[in-house]
Amino acid sequence: MTTISKVRYSRRSILKSGAAAVGAATLPAPMVWGQETKNITLRQFGTGVSNLNDVAQKVKEDLGFTLEMTALDSDSVTQRAATQPDSFDIADIEYWICKKVWPTGNLQAMDTSRILNYDKIVGIFRTGKLNPTSSIAQGTAPHTVGFVEGPGSTTFVDEESGWMTLIPTIYNADTLGIRPDLIDRPISNWSELLNPEFAGKASILDISSIGIMDMAMVCESMGEITYADKGNMTREEIDKTIGIFTEAKRNGQFRAFWKTFDESVNLMASGEVVIQSMWSPAITAVKSRGIPCLYQPLEEGYRSWGGGIGLSKNLSGMELDAAYDYINWYLAGWVGGYLMRQGYYSAVPETSKAFMTQNEWGYWFEGKEATDVITSPTGDTLAQAGEVRDGGSFEERMGAVACWNAVMDENQYMVRKWNEFVAA
Repeated sequence: MTTISKVRYSRRSILKSGAAAVGAATLPAPMVWGQETKNITLRQFGTGVSNLNDVAQKVKEDLGFTLEMTALDSDSVTQRAATQPDSFDIADIEYWICKKVWPTGNLQAMDTSRILNYDKIVGIFRTGKLNPTSSIAQGTAPHTVGFVEGPGSTTFVDEESGWMTLIPTIYNADTLGIRPDLIDRPISNWSELLNPEFAGKASILDISSIGIMDMAMVCESMGEITYADKGNMTREEIDKTIGIFTEAKRNGQFRAFWKTFDESVNLMASGEVVIQSMWSPAITAVKSRGIPCLYQPLEEGYRSWGGGIGLSKNLSGMELDAAYDYINWYLAGWVGGYLMRQGYYSAVPETSKAFMTQNEWGYWFEGKEATDVITSPTGDTLAQAGEVRDGGSFEERMGAVACWNAVMDENQYMVRKWNEFVAA
């Protein structure tokens, strides 16, 4: 029997060449690996954004083991990662959540020397900059919580240390979604969310750490507040921000609040809401129903977020090796192509390109006109030939990020005030 270390090396070589994505089970060494690991089940949880059945099925096909996925909302993800370390092997979480979870010691730092495509991960997650001349946006920029001093450390360092808290997988530049067929004029600013013109037809997401950032983008756009750092407000800034939105709520501005992907899709697709906080694939889901929906570029820029894979402190042995292979497989391109066809970005765009057509790559990444129909991973039509992506290219969109989702020093106070807003 081939030793497991040799099998693992063979698999990594295959992953590096991209061949595993074509069908790992057709190659001798991975067949042995599959025999050794076919009874392994890795338990993953995270939001519905990236905990996808198609990914779990492809893992089974390519790597041989079972990936058991559970999709939760962001608050539930945070709570589980912080309080139930024995209930998972892989935590698929957002970077802002790291500030809440990493100090608990429930996750283990990952050795970047075991990550094959580490040097191809976009600079946002390594140095904080999209390119050498980029400025770093406000909020919890991923690189500030992406590295720790070493194994066992709970202290973040804001430079590459060789030990990552999360291996980045997915990210995007978020903005407001609108129904252009129900709004008969251009929308250019975040302040439009509180325009009385849309009273009873607006919505915001009810996840405090994200929603407060959208609120800040709106308040700054209105000229009501200028924040030193939207991602780390003072109590006075929190009070004023929440106060502006509480007044708007009492005046009937909001049709509803939403917490889940499906809720946001249904609100927009039904026409009950015409302008709201949205996520890119929610726009995709609405458009796939044949309903006009636009992810509106705004003058003040985007609120961004990033997610990654974290490993439970309890993972060891063959299960830990399997988790590293899963991460390397994840960054090898198939998943990236799948996610990018929904409007997200891959942490390693270079490998994703091989799993997209020239038309898809041009449309989703380069901001070019589609040369043919653009479809979702499930085959739904999203754009016709001649259309361009909302907001343009990767560089244009990610280069216009104004803030990252964040956890503030005054987080507990902010959450209390948020709950008062929701109950008002």
